[in-house]
Amino acid sequence: MIGLLRFVVAVLASAFKSKIRLEAENATLRHQLVVLRRKVKGRAHLTNNDRWFLVQMYRWFPLILEVVTIVRPETLVHWHRAGFRRFWRWKSNSRGGRPRIEIELRALIRQISTENQLWGAPRIHGELLKLGFSVAQSTVAKYMVKRRGLPSRGWRTFLRNHAPDIAAMDLFVVPTIGFKLLYGFVIVRIDRRELIWINVTTNPTAEWIARQITEAFPWDGAPGYMIRDRDRIYGAVVTRRLRAMGIRDKPIAPASPWQNGFAERLIGSIRRECLDHIIVLGEVHLRRILKSYAQYYNGTRTHLSLNKDAPISRSAEAAGRIQCRPILGGLHHQYARV
Repeated sequence: MIGLLRFVVAVLASAFKSKIRLEAENATLRHQLVVLRRKVKGRAHLTNNDRWFLVQMYRWFPLILEVVTIVRPETLVHWHRAGFRRFWRWKSNSRGGRPRIEIELRALIRQISTENQLWGAPRIHGELLKLGFSVAQSTVAKYMVKRRGLPSRGWRTFLRNHAPDIAAMDLFVVPTIGFKLLYGFVIVRIDRRELIWINVTTNPTAEWIARQITEAFPWDGAPGYMIRDRDRIYGAVVTRRLRAMGIRDKPIAPASPWQNGFAERLIGSIRRECLDHIIVLGEVHLRRILKSYAQYYNGTRTHLSLNKDAPISRSAEAAGRIQCRPILGGLHHQYARV
């Protein structure tokens, strides 16, 4: 009886409604029927398009809440307010003003900030200006790497700061064509892997090694530390010579050749890239070969640990004709532009 009464009241009230309002209510009712026909089980499933349609109808005709039955009126109002917030959030996004900087420049700012933990925005901004980038300091501060607490240097930085004051030395054995043994002696700087000294002898003694150390380093250019193994050849004469030159003697632990890894790796390169391909005739022959390899190693051979550079840095050449010069009889070659 109550339902019939409501129907009669609605029919009588429809005579006083405008035509566009009736069409809006009719479209809303039809759309609700479409939604209900998609219903399989449980409550009706509303898509984003359905919600958008109902919200737009409510926006244009707020009185259609009277004919919305598949959702509660407060739900429809909630959708409308959420859409209102999203609309103004999108509209308030600045699409003008200062343009964003390029991705490469942003990456450069982060790289400089990561590699220089003691630098702030003003220092990085000044460095970018010297590199030809026109950017505001506030932009640099925006794209810097954010850190918590005081900046701290890593182990890599710590070791690199001390590497120029460290050198290593070692002996290696080379057989001759007559199966005699010759002894090679090398000293290498840790920071640039530079082969400072290389020499050959048939009878290594502590006095001979001490003399090699003296000849390898000027008195004002000696390193602070010298890494060596615990071979008995390094006697008191060697330790006294190191002490007199202001070099601290740092022998490695027993049976631990990896602690002198730089010298061991250098000797391995000498064997793999030179001596394994040559039959040594004698002391003079070996000394000449090693001197030639040392020049190639320091001035030509590129190293992965030095970013593909040589221990004595090579400048990039972009102009000129490429000329090839054989080294060690063609075992290696040097390429340069002339």
